[in-house]
Amino acid sequence: MTTRATRGPRRRTVVALAVILTVLATFVVRLVDIQVVSADAHVSDSLQHLGAGDTISGQRGSIVDSGGTVLASSVMVYDAQLSPKVIMLLEDKEPELPWAEASEKIAAITGQTGDEVRTIVADALAVDAESQYAPLKKSLTTEQYIELRDLKLSYLHFEARETRVYPNGAVAGNVLGFLDNSGAAQAGIEQMEESCLAPVDGEESYRIGKDGVVIPGSERIVDAVNGGTVQLTINSDLNWYLQQMIAEEAQKQGAKGGTVTVVEVKTGKIRAAAEWPAMDPNDLDSSTPETRYSQIFHKDFEPGSTFKAITAAAAIEGAGLTPYSTVTASSRETFPNGAVINDSFNHPAYNYTLAGGLIDSSNVALSKFGTMVSPDVRYDYLQNFGVGEKTLGFPSEVGGILHPVSEWDNQSLYTTTFGQYFTVTAPQLAGAYQAIANGGEKIDLSLIESCTGSDGTVVTPDAPAHQQVVAEKTAAELTQMLENVAVQGGNADRIQVPGYRVTSKTGTAQVSDGNGGYKAGVYYTSMVGFAPVDDPQYVVVVTLDEPTKVVSSAATASAFQKAMTQVMKTYRVMPSTIPMDALLPKFG
Repeated sequence: MTTRATRGPRRRTVVALAVILTVLATFVVRLVDIQVVSADAHVSDSLQHLGAGDTISGQRGSIVDSGGTVLASSVMVYDAQLSPKVIMLLEDKEPELPWAEASEKIAAITGQTGDEVRTIVADALAVDAESQYAPLKKSLTTEQYIELRDLKLSYLHFEARETRVYPNGAVAGNVLGFLDNSGAAQAGIEQMEESCLAPVDGEESYRIGKDGVVIPGSERIVDAVNGGTVQLTINSDLNWYLQQMIAEEAQKQGAKGGTVTVVEVKTGKIRAAAEWPAMDPNDLDSSTPETRYSQIFHKDFEPGSTFKAITAAAAIEGAGLTPYSTVTASSRETFPNGAVINDSFNHPAYNYTLAGGLIDSSNVALSKFGTMVSPDVRYDYLQNFGVGEKTLGFPSEVGGILHPVSEWDNQSLYTTTFGQYFTVTAPQLAGAYQAIANGGEKIDLSLIESCTGSDGTVVTPDAPAHQQVVAEKTAAELTQMLENVAVQGGNADRIQVPGYRVTSKTGTAQVSDGNGGYKAGVYYTSMVGFAPVDDPQYVVVVTLDEPTKVVSSAATASAFQKAMTQVMKTYRVMPSTIPMDALLPKFG
């Protein structure tokens, strides 16, 4: 039997339990609504956006020479700013380091004077009394940044950025290229090897709530991948010497410019690409748009007499000639088709040997030797020796001009035998002589050794193509004749390299006037050769653009001799041990 006394507490307990169950049921219903029924809507409402985050910048790769010397790298620099308003507010509160003293400490680190630093702040306040920004100094080094940071000045702020530096300045600068203000490669190796050098940026991403707080556990980091290291075939020490030398020689001859190209005979690797005017990628403002690109690859010219050796090759293999084969040649002759050909010096009718035609560089003699084979055969030899094709795809590289035989007229039928009516670049000329020096085997030139990724993976370019362009016997006969040019030619005394047997051939090419003719008395001179003759190791090509003191190919003799001598020293090439054969006769 339930009494009134026991019914009261029990009723209150039931009511309380009912209330609790009701509240609990309400929470359960609401939870189901939040977690299941309206989950997507609530998530979208609670998040400000998905994938918020920051870019993690990678560092551009370096460029090094054949021995690992750094030629281009990226470094972190800091731009410093001041807050004039904060400086003045602190001055009113008698700071631990007064502005007069702090400005002197800052100046000592930045390389300014205390007055210059104080003037920056004063000028900013004169324009705006509430100024929060005044640029102090750009491109501070990491060491300077640390010293300034350690001053612990609340009004000193820094912005870090990456910049490109070229430790050796103008050494191979035209070949290295440069970046624009946005960091995009504009020329040279910087552009050619962009796929290796360019970094891959990473990202730090996360979810942010409406209150701006990062949601725990939502963070995701993709690390940046730094660019790789490009190793060149170039020897920077040799390049430095040759740049100084060609600058001196070009200016001595009153030339507009000059270049030296060095190629390793047995590999086709370019060991030096020196030129003047030279560009320092650290200081683009000191150069002109024309000098910011490599003239070695960008400029083509008629090779002139340097390509008489290629005509000789075609005649030897196509007409069965030898160095002793002869033609009669005067200094000026009119050919059956009406073409008139002149030699550079007056002489009576000589019974020139093929060797003698090369030694005296007789245009008339080579015209007669060259036309003993058909124009199509000569065209094929020019093409096989590299005329009309780019050497290695260098940015802005030109391939030269090789007109089809159908465009050869009465005059060019003969002028093509002595290096006119087609154009080449210095690397193409070097490549042609590399083939002669290498027993007739032409190897594609190369400038890149490898790309080493940030993970240490080394990627090397495809092996260069090899082509036997003339027989080994033909190459040996050409080498013998070219050595006789060096010994018996007009520049013999000026190009001797003590201890070494050397080949050489000069070129004195007329310069186009842009209207189908040539400039009067203006020439593009060149000299090419290789050494040692008994074991060819290096080809050297020297060019001078429109010299004015000496306008003949003799202008290049001094530079060629100095360049070849330095190359032999740099690579410690053993002197010649086999004496030269008997001199070839100039006349039959």
